Amino acid sequence: MRIAVLTETEANESRVAATPDTVKKFKALGADVVVQAGAGLTSGVTDADYEAVGATIAASPGTAADGADIVLLVRRPESAVLEIIKEGAIVVAIMDPYGAQDALAEMAGRNIAGFAMELMPRITRAQVMDVLSSQANLAGYRAVIDAAAEYGRAMPMMMTAAGTVPAARAFVMGAGVAGLQAIATARRLGAVVSATDVRPAVKEQVESLGAKFVAVEDEEFKQAETAGGYAKEMSAEYKAKQAELVAAHIAKQDLVITTALIPGRPAPVLIDRAMVESMKPGSVIVDLAVERGGNCELSEPGDVIEHQGVKIVGHLNMPGRLAASASSLYAKNLYAFVETLIDTEAKAIAVNWEDELVKATLLTRDGAIVHPNFKPDA
Repeated sequence: MRIAVLTETEANESRVAATPDTVKKFKALGADVVVQAGAGLTSGVTDADYEAVGATIAASPGTAADGADIVLLVRRPESAVLEIIKEGAIVVAIMDPYGAQDALAEMAGRNIAGFAMELMPRITRAQVMDVLSSQANLAGYRAVIDAAAEYGRAMPMMMTAAGTVPAARAFVMGAGVAGLQAIATARRLGAVVSATDVRPAVKEQVESLGAKFVAVEDEEFKQAETAGGYAKEMSAEYKAKQAELVAAHIAKQDLVITTALIPGRPAPVLIDRAMVESMKPGSVIVDLAVERGGNCELSEPGDVIEHQGVKIVGHLNMPGRLAASASSLYAKNLYAFVETLIDTEAKAIAVNWEDELVKATLLTRDGAIVHPNFKPDA
C-alpha cells in the first residue's frame, strides 16, 4: 500500500496534504509514504522532517505518484497531475466540483476514485473529517487580522492622558464557522461587534460571543435554514428588506467581514457600491467569498483596492495565509477519512463502497461520475 503526497500546482496554494504527524500515522497503518520534494516548504515542513518519520522523498511528481494507490492533495489535480497517477488509484482532495464537469469527466476517464473532502456529511462521526469547518475557522480568524492590519486605527478603546481612542466597530456578515470565529477574534481585539445571518439558529450563538445580532426577523427568516444547517436562498422581497437594514448599519461600521456562501451557487452580493460609498474613509471590508464572485460588488480577487477611501480586501485562499496551521488541521482531516478506507489488520486498502461517508464524498469511480449531484444527467 503506497500513499503519495504531491506538491500543489496552483500558484496561490501554500498548504500541503500531509504533515510529519500524519505520515507517522499512515506508516503505522502499514503504508509506504512518498512525499514530493519541497511539498511542505510553504507550510514550514522540510523534506528532512518527513524523512525523520519514515517517508521517502521523491525528486519529481512523477516519481512520487509512481505506483501510488492513494494520492493526497489539497486541491483537485490538474490534467498534468492526473496523467501521472495510475489508473484505479484513490485521490483525496478538496475537489471544488461545482461547475467543474469537464474536470470530473477527465478524472473519471482516468478511472480514478476521486473523493471530495468538502462534501463530507455534517454528522457526529465525520466531525474530525470536516475540512470546511477546520479551514473556515482559520479563515475567519485571519480575516480579522488582515482587517486590523489595513485599518489605520487601534481596535480597542484606549483611555490615555491625551484623550480616548474609541473602539472600532466591526460587522460580520454570515455567522457560520468563519463568521463566528471572526466575531470571537474581533471581540478579543477589543472591537464592538455586530453580526447578521439569515439563519435564526445562529442568533443565540452570535449573542453568546458578545455581539449584537442584526437581521429582519420575519416569518421567512424563521424558516431560512436547510436540514444540513446551511443557509437557504432567500426571496427577493426578504433580500430587499435585509439590504435596507444592513445599508443603514454598514454606514456606521469601521470593519466589515463578509463570509456568506451557498454551496453550488455564486456568492450573494451583500454590499453594493452605494453601501461602500456610505462608509467612512479609512474603513475596511474583507471579502471571504471573493473566490466565488464576492459578497462585495467592488471586490477584486487576489487584490486589495481602495474605493473612496474604503479599503476592500480580496485575498484568495485565506486559510493558506496561515499555511502551517491550515495544513496541520487539513492533514488530520484527511488522515481521519483515509483511515476508514484501510483494513488496519490486513494493512491494505479495503473501501466499503456502501459506507455513508464514502457515498457522500465519492465523485468518480470505474470510469464514471457517480455522485448523484454531479452525474451528467443530474
